[in-house]
Amino acid sequence: MRVHVVSDVHGNVEALKRAGDGADALVVLGDLVDFVDYHDHGGGIFGRIFGPELVGEFARLRRDGRPGEAGAYARTLWSGLADARERVREAVREQYEALFAALPAPTYATPGNVDLPEMWPDFARAGVQVIDGGVVEIGGLRFGFVGGAVLPAGLTPSRAGVFSAYLRAPEEYDAAVAALEPVDVLCSHAPPDLAELTYDAVARRAEIGSAGLVAKILADRPRWALYGHVHQPLCPRMRFAGTECANVGHFKRTETPYVLRW
Repeated sequence: MRVHVVSDVHGNVEALKRAGDGADALVVLGDLVDFVDYHDHGGGIFGRIFGPELVGEFARLRRDGRPGEAGAYARTLWSGLADARERVREAVREQYEALFAALPAPTYATPGNVDLPEMWPDFARAGVQVIDGGVVEIGGLRFGFVGGAVLPAGLTPSRAGVFSAYLRAPEEYDAAVAALEPVDVLCSHAPPDLAELTYDAVARRAEIGSAGLVAKILADRPRWALYGHVHQPLCPRMRFAGTECANVGHFKRTETPYVLRW
């Protein structure tokens, strides 16, 4: 059995069309939407609406470790548009139409933080299954899926912004993981909360991992724990409690799926 796994596609439709070549199934771990393209400031939804110069300033603030200022700057830009939320949703829907059409059958997909999961049922079809908080059998192994990413402790999810990222309070996220039946392959967008796996070596900061994923690994001892979210990981894979933990890669840039064989 051969299964290809991708994450952080961020709008790369052409590479996604080839992601399942030679595989018995494709697994997608979220972040299909290309919202802010930090390599091409004219790309993504943000660049399409505001242009590369303004997006470049936003990226600079993020790069300099000033997320509060970056957020305030973005809110200022959006406030100048009367129909900002609707324009974003239309752009997301346009991307999803192309991205879901590129998925082969069978595909098993869970959303990432840069996704609007409420839209996904509109694009699921025969052979393309959306799973968030469930277990499916692929080639005799049980694959468990949990979507989204983890909010900093103490914050609550917001649905009031122009784009509402799929972020879940730690207790909610960890409860979703704990509710999974025993699994052989643990699939998530967010990484387990292990320092080696959460640190982004280029951004020079740690993303937020899930303690619940760590607990699930210790409880089930799955063969693999697969995830994305950290684009330039300090440690792309490591063995933990007998489980192979692997960041499947920033597919938008690598255009190469992670391969499972058994």
